[in-house]
Amino acid sequence: MNKSDFNYHLPPELIAQKPLPQRSASRLLQLNRQTGAVCDRQFSDFVGLLDQRDLLVFNDTQVIPARLYAHKATGGKVEILIERIEDSRRALAHIKASKAPKAGSLLHLQNGSVCRVLGREQDLFELRFDIERGLLELLAEIGHMPLPPYIDRPDDIEDLERYQTVFARQAGAVAAPTAGLHFDAETMRMLEQQAIPRCFVTLHVGSGTFQPVRVDDLSQHVMHREFYEVSESCVEAVKQCRERGGRVVAIGTTAVRALESASASGELVAGCGDTRLFITPGYGFKTVDAMLTNFHLPESTLLMLISAFAGYQSVMNAYRHAIAQRYRFFSYGDAMAIF
Repeated sequence: MNKSDFNYHLPPELIAQKPLPQRSASRLLQLNRQTGAVCDRQFSDFVGLLDQRDLLVFNDTQVIPARLYAHKATGGKVEILIERIEDSRRALAHIKASKAPKAGSLLHLQNGSVCRVLGREQDLFELRFDIERGLLELLAEIGHMPLPPYIDRPDDIEDLERYQTVFARQAGAVAAPTAGLHFDAETMRMLEQQAIPRCFVTLHVGSGTFQPVRVDDLSQHVMHREFYEVSESCVEAVKQCRERGGRVVAIGTTAVRALESASASGELVAGCGDTRLFITPGYGFKTVDAMLTNFHLPESTLLMLISAFAGYQSVMNAYRHAIAQRYRFFSYGDAMAIF
């Protein structure tokens, strides 16, 4: 298939610019993976779609305040978006400036700290921060939450909490695993009350999740790399789910990519590393049986992934329905459950 097959028209006013006052107040579009039938629900219905045989798999990555503002020695403004922390003082980052800084250049941060441009790795700049504390501490002090480019406003204090899942614990993402944003403390309590098993994987979502596919021939697209980890306890939980006849329900496309990356051999195995897994129609899913996801950008790799899972025509029909019914789209938008 080609990139253009995944285009659709979205009225701009359906792009959610702010989260709802309550996380679990979102709407939920249920899509039947076999028939393509859709059903309009509320996210509060989600727990009722599960039973004790199922297994929910969450991505426990934590979004870091990865956007920094700086200036060159000449005074020129610079915007830095950390893509990947390499160690306590080095990182790979995107840089937005009137002119790309050269290797050896110094960038002056808002708190007086300095970082040096060491070189480039394709589109990314390698930076070293001259700081006494670690990089995570620096970001906590002066970093901004890296809201996606389609949210047309500066980040604010509310985003520190709301562009983060309630179960985040492994720092390293520069974009939220957005399907998880719908879960609040009450929803997690309901899952506990209903004795719905759950486990966690980690996939540090990169800003590449928002990057456009630049080639029409999908076989020529090179996926950005992201770190993932699947534990032995998660592998055992999936095994037990299979034995009791339940469904492995991935909470978000990032959990899907972690599970399927760890299933490259044909079965799920524990491990960690970088993944560039690009899932398109024709892919055979090895571990995931159902998923919760948000609505994704036209021509995006995430839209291609869910089309591979639920069927291209069914997904595009579901998106047309969601637009007609005025669902809210993208990171702070509504959810879709594919069973």
